[in-house]
Order: sequence, then C-alpha cells, then structure tokens
Amino acid sequence: MDLSLERIEAAQEEIDPVFLETPQFVDERLSAAFGREVLVKVETLNPIGSFKGRGTWLLAQELDPARTWVCATAGNFGQGLAYAARERGARVDVFVSADVSPAKVDRMRAIGARVEVSERPDSAAREHAEDNGGILVKDGLHPAIAEGAGTIGVELGRAAPVDAVIVQVGDGALISGVARWLKGTDPRPRVVGVCASGAPAMADSFAAGRPMSVAGDGTIATALAITEPVPESLARIAALVDDIVLVDDDDLRRAMELVAGTLGVLVEPAGAAGVAALARHAETIPGDSVAVLLTGAGEA
Repeated sequence: MDLSLERIEAAQEEIDPVFLETPQFVDERLSAAFGREVLVKVETLNPIGSFKGRGTWLLAQELDPARTWVCATAGNFGQGLAYAARERGARVDVFVSADVSPAKVDRMRAIGARVEVSERPDSAAREHAEDNGGILVKDGLHPAIAEGAGTIGVELGRAAPVDAVIVQVGDGALISGVARWLKGTDPRPRVVGVCASGAPAMADSFAAGRPMSVAGDGTIATALAITEPVPESLARIAALVDDIVLVDDDDLRRAMELVAGTLGVLVEPAGAAGVAALARHAETIPGDSVAVLLTGAGEA
C-alpha cells in the first residue's frame, strides 16, 4: 500500500487551513428521510468549492515550481492545482473539454491558470507537457493527492462512529484516501463507493479486478465521468473499498433537489452522489448510521 497513515496525519499541518475542518453534522431531516442517522460533511465552503484543494495543496509541495504544471480536468482538480500553484509561484496549463462548466473555467482563469478547450483533454495535456518540458499532473495517480483527501477521513473519525461511509468515485483519489485512514484506524465502517451508471468504468473495473476502458453513455456528473481508470488508483480501491454502487442521472437530480431543500446547499451532480446512492441502494447499504460527502458546489 503506497498510502501512508503517517503522511495523512501529517498533512493536516501542511494543507492550507482554508480547506480543512469542514462542517460535519447529523442532519435531522435527511435522517428522517432515510430512516437512519445521516452524518453530512460539506466540502463546498472554500475558495474552489470542492474537496480537491486538500490533495492538490499537498501534492504541490512535491512539484518543481520552476516548471509548468499541466493537467486535464473536469474543473475542480484544475481549480485546486491552480490555487496551490499560485501560492508556490508556478504556472499551470489546464486542458478541458467543451462541456466543462463555464463558471469553473472562469474561476480557473481568475486564479491564474491558462485554460485551453480540447476535444481530447487528456491527450492534449500529455502532449503539451512532453513538448514543453512541463510536469504532467494526473489526478488519481499521485499518492499525495489521495493522502491529502484522506484528511477528510481523519475529520470524519472524530465524529460519532458510523456504520458506513459513502464516497464518490471519480478518479479514485478521494475514496482511497478516506478509506485508507478509516480502515487503518477503525475497520468497522464499510466504505461504499458510488459511480454514475453512465460512466461505469471504475465500477466495472472494481468488479473485474482489473482496469477496463468503458466509454459509457455519458452522465451529468462530469466529475465522475471516468473512462480510463488509473491502474494505481484502482489497486488502492480494490484493497480498501468494500463495494461500489451505481446511480443514474435521475437519481442525481433528485438528490440535488433533496440536498437543496433540506440543507440549503447547492451541489453539482457529483456532489450529491452519496445522497443519491443512499436513496437508490438503501437496502444494500448497511447500518443505522451513514456518512455522506457533499464534494462539490453547484451553481444557482
């Protein structure tokens, strides 16, 4: 296992405090809706509106600021990398697809990133880094990204124990980091991942025990739209995660409405995926208490 409990614990002293100690509480209305205690952790109240600032900040301490950092992103990872790069005086070149939220593109540029739209963002980012001597930063690959996200697990561990933790699965850094801490400190909670049914590559790969390229039918949850799993990330998930379930776009829409109506929080589709999974798979997700993460902010 290349994720370290010691590095996750130490990360709490290294990551910008603006991303840490996010609100977490048991919500009575969600608990009533699902017939069990629901602990909510809100990761949207920070300068980039998502949990990605934890892992990108930690990784940035390892990257050479004299070279350009290059990434492909659905928006949140690029914002996190740009935010960390600004603190270190590094340049960031970001490649996105045409369907990435214009608001996220604007925020990346406002933070200081150079953003280019491409039909094949991953290939464009790789070629750009190779041609210009940049550092290709791939979400899900670097252990530090998952270890930074693992600080969420540290914070969850301070709450009353829960029977299950439901975590969104995009590139896999979030769930592997959270699961590494939880499984290493208290193995009782089940860690359940949630993928979009229109982008099932991670779920299919988890079930098969090997990376599988799956295009899928597409999903409104762009942050979960993974088609080519990172082998290193999949290996961590296979070792740490108990199960992965699927939700469809209608599940996500209903969950977004439920979160807005009960918590007054606007989340993007991927941000509501844990709530969607709890609604869709109530009979298969065990326990009297469950934790869910609101991972990314939505737009009014």
